[in-house]
Amino acid sequence: MKEYIRLMKALSDPNRVRVLKLLSQKELCVCEIQDLLGLAQSTTSKHMKILEDAGLVSSRKDGSWLIYKVAAGSKTARLLLTDLDGQFGDEPVLQEMVFRLSQVTRKERCC
Repeated sequence: MKEYIRLMKALSDPNRVRVLKLLSQKELCVCEIQDLLGLAQSTTSKHMKILEDAGLVSSRKDGSWLIYKVAAGSKTARLLLTDLDGQFGDEPVLQEMVFRLSQVTRKERCC
């Protein structure tokens, strides 16, 4: 039950759900996520830490960049992410972010 509660808490914030939807499109670094969400770097990092602690995302270092991707570690996380995959396609804020996703480039944004 503890894992389930942690997953539900991680998914209780709209920005974290949006991040998961964006990461289902492609891997992103913190500064790209920050740019898409329009949040401060510290706030973005806190959101990412919550998602990582819940086992919903994983990260790797690539030079000076910290790259995130969806990582459904547990069976429960996989089920939740599968359900999330078909949701919120008509949400205007998310649609705009997905559109901007193609315009965000790591080298321009993060250097």
